[in-house]
Amino acid sequence: MLSRIFGKSQNSPTEKPDSEAPAKSWKAGLRATSQRLGLGLRQLLGRSATLESDTREELEDLLLGADVGIETTTYLLDELQSRLQNPQQDQPAEIINLFRQLLVEVMDQPVPEAGEIAKPQVLMVVGVNGVGKTTSIGKLAYHFKNQGQSVMLAAGDTFRAAATEQLQTWAERTDSPLVSQRQGADAASVIFDALNSAKARDIDLLIADTAGRLQNKAHLMEELGKVVRVMQKIQPDAPHEVWLVVDATTGQNALSQAREFAKIAPLTGLIITKMDGTAKGGVMLALAHQLKLPVRYLGLGEGIEDLRPFDATDVIDALLSAEDEN
Repeated sequence: MLSRIFGKSQNSPTEKPDSEAPAKSWKAGLRATSQRLGLGLRQLLGRSATLESDTREELEDLLLGADVGIETTTYLLDELQSRLQNPQQDQPAEIINLFRQLLVEVMDQPVPEAGEIAKPQVLMVVGVNGVGKTTSIGKLAYHFKNQGQSVMLAAGDTFRAAATEQLQTWAERTDSPLVSQRQGADAASVIFDALNSAKARDIDLLIADTAGRLQNKAHLMEELGKVVRVMQKIQPDAPHEVWLVVDATTGQNALSQAREFAKIAPLTGLIITKMDGTAKGGVMLALAHQLKLPVRYLGLGEGIEDLRPFDATDVIDALLSAEDEN
């Protein structure tokens, strides 16, 4: 079942490599953004229930400073104002909880459910170079294998010199078969061979890497379109998922990249990496709200378990938590 592999609320892996550190908690991974955005929200919302012009202006500055973006910031503040039942009597804790519920709603975009399909399920991963795309694929392979799935990797980024070697390292680390060809080979040919091999070996999940040359959008569109066409010669409903990887530390540029990829690929989800490396993680709110795409995973660190299955309630609770965690 597609939902078995790609649905919400996946459990964390049950086994860890002996050399790996424990996975970061949400609080630890989101600490930088929480200390900037979460703490600021609690302080501002806790001092006034009326959203007077000066308070609203400070909230706007705070949200924009965390890379939430003007469109999503305006939506959040307008929506909060409209939901205040009695601004003169509402208590700060109630206002904070109301805003928390609003943030959860924004982040909790629906994940399409699908019925039973023939194996393998195909996940195509896209994103510009440097966002952590290949590393994310390796961590996904680890996660899904620990969920009991058999996984194969396809080295469809034949343009970047180190892409296949990097994916080979992850294939060995996760004990996953890899299908690859020489640098400069036709990406569609690589993924065609991988899908044939996955079907022959009764693999549950094929994860396909792709090139990330967004600056040459026409070429990338042509290449991705060809990849899809050749896959559908073997499996008409493939790919079943197309996930975009973006780097949270790039702020609003991540949103710009996502908008461009949405024009050339049928995106079904987002992976946001390096959330632990920025105090401006509010870009995740802009991505979810403006693209109406579910966040599937957040990258909270370099460890193999630090690519965490996304849960909107857990993430927003960690973001707004008043507690500190080492």
